[in-house]
This record gives sequence, C-alpha cells and structure tokens, in this order.
Amino acid sequence: MIENSYFAKNKKGKQALVFSFQYPVTSAVELAARAGFDAIHLDGEHGAFNPVAVDDIVAIAHAHGMSVTARVPNINANEINRWLDRGLQGIMGPHIENGAEAQALADACLFPPDGQRSWGGGRGTEHGDMDVLEGTYGGKLGFAQFSNANMLVGGQIESKEAAARADEILAVPGLMAIAWGPHDMAASLGHPGEPEHPEVLAIHDEVEAKVRAAGKHLWSDYGATLDMKGLIIGAGREFVAEHKEKSFS
Repeated sequence: MIENSYFAKNKKGKQALVFSFQYPVTSAVELAARAGFDAIHLDGEHGAFNPVAVDDIVAIAHAHGMSVTARVPNINANEINRWLDRGLQGIMGPHIENGAEAQALADACLFPPDGQRSWGGGRGTEHGDMDVLEGTYGGKLGFAQFSNANMLVGGQIESKEAAARADEILAVPGLMAIAWGPHDMAASLGHPGEPEHPEVLAIHDEVEAKVRAAGKHLWSDYGATLDMKGLIIGAGREFVAEHKEKSFS
C-alpha cells in the first residue's frame, strides 16, 4: 500500500487534486496521472463499478502514486469491506442520519482496535503476502495501524434530520470529514430541485460551523475535485460551439 496521497499533499499545506468519475475507465487513471492529479475518486453510489474494475483502477492508480477513494453505495459493513479489499484509502458514506450510523461507518473502515473492519485477502491487505506484511509493516497489526492512519473516513449529511443530529455524528472519533448532499437536502427541506435554495445553504453553513468547532473537516478540504463528466461536457460544448459553423472544403 502507498501513503495516502491526499494526506501527503495536505502535509505540505495544500489540497490534493482529485479526478472523479462514475464509470470504469482505466485509461482515465493514467491520463489523470499524466495531467498531474494526486488522487482518484469513484462515485460508487450512482456509478457503474464492479469489483474487478475497481481492483484494476486501484492497481493503476497506486503504480502512479495516487490513492483511490470512493463514495460507496451504502454503509453496510460487507459493502464497505468489498471496496476496501480492492485497496481504497478513503470511504465517503452516503446518507448518514445519526451518530449510530456514523459509528457503523467508521467501524467498517478501520481495523481493530480503532474499528471493526474485517481482514480480507485482496489488495487492501497486501494480498495476504506475509513476506510483505512482516518485512514492511512488522506484521498484520503493523499493517492495520498503517492502514488506519492512511484511511480517510467521511459521511454525507443529506437531510434536515441528519443536520439536526450533526453534533452526535461529529462526536464519532473515527469520522474525519463531512460531505454534503445538496439535492437530497433540498428535497428534505421541501425544495426539490433547488440545491442552491437559501435554506439549504443556511443549513450547510450551520453544520459547517459545527464541523469546525469539533476540529474536523469538510471532505472538500482534503481535495479539489474535477469530475470527468463535467470536464467532457464543458470542453465538448466549447469545442462544438467553436467548430459547428465551420464549412467543409
């Protein structure tokens, strides 16, 4: 495993530069590395990933010194474990509603004694290679400590009920970061389709103040993210606008 590239960049006082996508395009990982990105983020809640694709993405990313994080489909421990076994070094858990769910998320991401993560046999635990586990980390406990120290654990607050329970969510020691779900929050507040509604923004501001007071961070503090869909659509529209009237000769 590599050092978490988010944290490595953060130690230098800078945000990591993160390339995000929803589809298993392994070549995009190499291209992101060539462009100078520090890390990869996968949207597993709304994306189209299978374990083999994730494993391939992580292998390529690690070869270029980039950590991979993901928003997972749900916070069930077996689901999170399946992603972590591929070698991810950060999990964003969607729809965290209370302290108990935040605790379950942290427990699933961190090995004992900090959590309850199950030991797997994939890339996420050096494929069970005892020569590496002993020689590099001093054994399985040493690896577990390294893994925990390089794991970014964040939860999304996406409803007015979750916002009302922000204090208990933030009280969970293993939870490091909070992310927003502005569209779901808007719907929860009775403003569907209005993620920029003043009430949504006000709740985000209130929760962010609690995040700062608790000595924790927003997920966006760790890295600035460029989404592949947005990149293609934005650059594509500019290209089309520039060239659509040009004549063939």
